[in-house]
Amino acid sequence: MAVNGNRGVRLLPNAITVLALCSGLSAVQFALSQQFDLSIAALTAAALFDSLDGRIARLLDATSKMGAELDSLADCVSFGVAPALVLYIWVLEGNRLGWVVALVFAVCAALRLARFNTLLDDTEQPPYDKEFFVGVPAPAAALVAVLPLLIARQFGPGFWSDPLVVGVWMLLVAALMISRLRTLSMKTVRVPAEFIAPLLVLVGLAGAAIITVPFLALALAVLIYLGHLPYAVYRYRWLGRHPEAWYLAARQRRAAVRALRTARPGLRPPLRRRVAGAARARAAALNTRRRREDSTATNGQFSGPGGVTGAGGVAGTGGVTGAGAVAGTAGVGGGPGPAEHLPRRSGRRLGLRKIRRPR
Repeated sequence: MAVNGNRGVRLLPNAITVLALCSGLSAVQFALSQQFDLSIAALTAAALFDSLDGRIARLLDATSKMGAELDSLADCVSFGVAPALVLYIWVLEGNRLGWVVALVFAVCAALRLARFNTLLDDTEQPPYDKEFFVGVPAPAAALVAVLPLLIARQFGPGFWSDPLVVGVWMLLVAALMISRLRTLSMKTVRVPAEFIAPLLVLVGLAGAAIITVPFLALALAVLIYLGHLPYAVYRYRWLGRHPEAWYLAARQRRAAVRALRTARPGLRPPLRRRVAGAARARAAALNTRRRREDSTATNGQFSGPGGVTGAGGVAGTGGVTGAGAVAGTAGVGGGPGPAEHLPRRSGRRLGLRKIRRPR
């Protein structure tokens, strides 16, 4: 029973991948019958299935080499061949250059997926590189490529439905797939607890928009995705200059942001990775200030081989006298010294260094 159950768990992610493949091929069949609304729906369903199969496989610990290969082949068909044929049937049919554009798009999708599989085994990349994709992923590229079709279905024919515009747009999207441009990976996005409720409200609004105005909602989602590309490039370059920021904890990142904004108010660092150097500088400043406070409060000096003199106290070779003298952990011949009235430091971490009370 355990063996059969394990096989059933491993079957589920592969079944979802097959559904994504069937959805992509169905988009072509709907385009052949001039049902482009259903073609868009099928491509969107393929993208959703593709986003689920890998996550479910990792959640159920059902990853396998066969599943990875099947996923790549399904992506090549669903997000490389299918959108190219849908757009070709829509406005590029009967044009030799249009067929060339469709071929180029499909080939670039295959190259992008091949490079993705190669980079999975690359262990020399910096740790923050896992937050990014190299090039636009194939599912996102498929939805970006059909943006002219989305606009045409919402607003009717226009310059966006011109064969020349559609062909140039497909070539640009194909170039984005095989480029070295870094794009954010949704796999590493972590939502803070205080933003979960607003995010759920946005998800509900997005669902309502897809039901009422599906083509406009998908077009806006594509435009938002395109708008994040400059930020992704900036974020990757910033992490390249500050790789130590990847290891900062959330509290240390906030301390770094406050220190950095105080020093340079006009600078806005990336949202979730902060400057580690600023955190160290702030921690060092706090350490120096607290050490000065301790030194002023104790108001003592070292004298003799092991003696300590307080305010008015005199110590010989290890003895302690005076009202304010402290030696080791207890004073002899005197009352409580100034150091005993100081609050004990909790040893909590500030920045990257632990505050220690001077002995």
